[in-house]
Amino acid sequence: MNNALEESVAIEIPPILKGKKVLISGLANKRSIAWGIAQAMHQAGAEIIFSYQSERLKGEVEKVLSGSIDNATLVELDVGSDESLDSAFATIDKEFDGKLDAMVHCLAFAPRETLQGGYVDTLREHYALAQDISSYSLAAMARKARPLMQKAGGGSIISLSYLGAEKVIKNYNMMGIAKAALEAGVRYLAGDLGVDNIRVNAISAGPVKTLAARGIADFTTMLNKHAEIAPLKRNVSVEDIGATATFLASSMSNGITGEVLHVDCGYSIMG
Repeated sequence: MNNALEESVAIEIPPILKGKKVLISGLANKRSIAWGIAQAMHQAGAEIIFSYQSERLKGEVEKVLSGSIDNATLVELDVGSDESLDSAFATIDKEFDGKLDAMVHCLAFAPRETLQGGYVDTLREHYALAQDISSYSLAAMARKARPLMQKAGGGSIISLSYLGAEKVIKNYNMMGIAKAALEAGVRYLAGDLGVDNIRVNAISAGPVKTLAARGIADFTTMLNKHAEIAPLKRNVSVEDIGATATFLASSMSNGITGEVLHVDCGYSIMG
């Protein structure tokens, strides 16, 4: 039996995104889910633009990419600012010759206070901030990506969720509420954008040891419990998630939209 924290073996990715232009947001470090997705899509042949929130974080993104994806374009994008969204997508338009085939939304934030105690104690301003960055940002980015995807003849938008959107997960609290809104948003955006052959889906990933996960109390206990219960008897890896995102960005998933795909080693099916 695999150790509870063991990751899966390497996955061979075929060149199913060759020539495709992709925007990936939320890259923080080499343990982030966005990095697993970026590596898979790069291996699949995609041309990638990475967004970073501020000049302070640009160096961290460059450090992650160094030696792996050296020719990637970087663009500053703060999803909490309409002006930044306008500027970023103007740059993306120029860099990608007016076309965008796929967009990966790996953005979420909730104040640390909302991940402690109970949801009942959430302050109004903390609720608004978490929903803005974690949920509304998908709609804001989709609106900007739409004309670029129309020029490409269609596209794929992919976001990240978690089981806490469906069930009460201890210490997840406000983020669970935001992810529930995100999943509803995926369905409504799929309904809006299908006419343009733009598909919108989310991956509900199992717990992964990312920088963001450090804010959740007893996270290691969660990892061990997850591996114990999941049918595959292990935790999901960023490689697993990256392979699924690559599939969703490719023509192999042309008939899939408005879905939340659980990539959690089967944990979500267990009673």
